[in-house]
Amino acid sequence: MTIRAVIFDIGNVLIEWQPERFFDRVIGAEKRAEFFAAVPILEMNARVDAGENFHDATAGLMSAYPDWADEISLWRDRWIEMASPAIDHSVRLLRALRHAKVPVFALSNFGVETLEIADREYPFLQEFDCRFISAELGISKPHAEIYERLEKETGLPADSLMFTDDIAENIAAAATRGWKTHLFEGPKGFAERLIAENLITAEAAQ
Repeated sequence: MTIRAVIFDIGNVLIEWQPERFFDRVIGAEKRAEFFAAVPILEMNARVDAGENFHDATAGLMSAYPDWADEISLWRDRWIEMASPAIDHSVRLLRALRHAKVPVFALSNFGVETLEIADREYPFLQEFDCRFISAELGISKPHAEIYERLEKETGLPADSLMFTDDIAENIAAAATRGWKTHLFEGPKGFAERLIAENLITAEAAQ
């Protein structure tokens, strides 16, 4: 079936998400490794993506790990520096699809409060026809329910959807439903795929 909509992940597709890089720069790679080993910071982030309040989650972690309170506060107060910069070529591809009248959706594991921060920094995140955000839905990728929710709410058949994500597990879950998929390893490869699917022209994909 002809592709009738393109679905974007956000982190590492439209904006870089590199918390390790941020902490390596700010506190040094050795201390960052100690911090990530001592504190379940990534597990906390997954809970926020699943719907837990960002500020409550960081406060709870600071209470549980007082020796690492300064580092946890960096995660809270300078979150946007981990979610940067924008991947400009991907943003151009999003806009090229919109210009070509191809519906574009977001399907992303993201917290409610952190998405509000990202929206202020990156207004293009509000240019989607519809967004399916894990914390708002209470379901995270790669659980089947979040993909099913998108199908149901858009009314589009699975084989008319194309999804790009940087995590193979998320791509595999979509593929099992019959979605067309593209493992995102950079905007150039995604641009080539969009051209090959006759969704945008080579000129528009630049």
